[in-house]
Amino acid sequence: MSAAKMHGAGMILPRVYPVLDTATLGMRRLTPLDAARAMVEGGGRILQLRHKEAFTRALFEEARRVAAYCAEAGVLFVVNDRADVARLLDAGLHVGQEDLLPSDAREVLGDGLPLGYSTHNLKQLREGTAEPVDYLAIGPVFGTVNKQNPDPMVGLEPLRQIVESAAQPVVAIGGVTLENAQQLFDVGIASAAIIGDLYALGDTAGDIQRRMIQWSDLYPHG
Repeated sequence: MSAAKMHGAGMILPRVYPVLDTATLGMRRLTPLDAARAMVEGGGRILQLRHKEAFTRALFEEARRVAAYCAEAGVLFVVNDRADVARLLDAGLHVGQEDLLPSDAREVLGDGLPLGYSTHNLKQLREGTAEPVDYLAIGPVFGTVNKQNPDPMVGLEPLRQIVESAAQPVVAIGGVTLENAQQLFDVGIASAAIIGDLYALGDTAGDIQRRMIQWSDLYPHG
């Protein structure tokens, strides 16, 4: 599936949405590019770069390398928070409740690139459906250790109502593992975002690739 087919009306997301979290990678002494290669070689068709600290020149250059690699591999690359960086890299963008409003982010991003928006409850998701976004994220759906001061867990039954209320595809995030993901797909989630579970088999690039293969075998992208 090309990046072009993952934007616009009726956007179809891969069922597995791996996230390159720089803090997590740093603890394991892995570069975003090394991890990106492992995830893509394991079957990943979308990657998000998540960086919650200052965006340095060195990190931007690394992000540029990841973006170029993803473009060559036909994988959609998404940048978290930073509309300017996403536009410079011709990448998708994912914004949260404390970032630019999606309508403002769209002005920076333009109409040709995908935009995602994080929500944490039914009210936020209903408001998000009116924004110029291609998909909505909801979480945390389970307990998470990858976010400071996380919002309350959503729960599976409220999640079903949320999915039914959404006009856009919904991505679940927060504590998602290979063992609990089926519960999310059973209530209609389009895609499951994973961070910590990428390292379930170990901390090396080879371990990440093997874990992604397990995900891709169980939830093929079509």
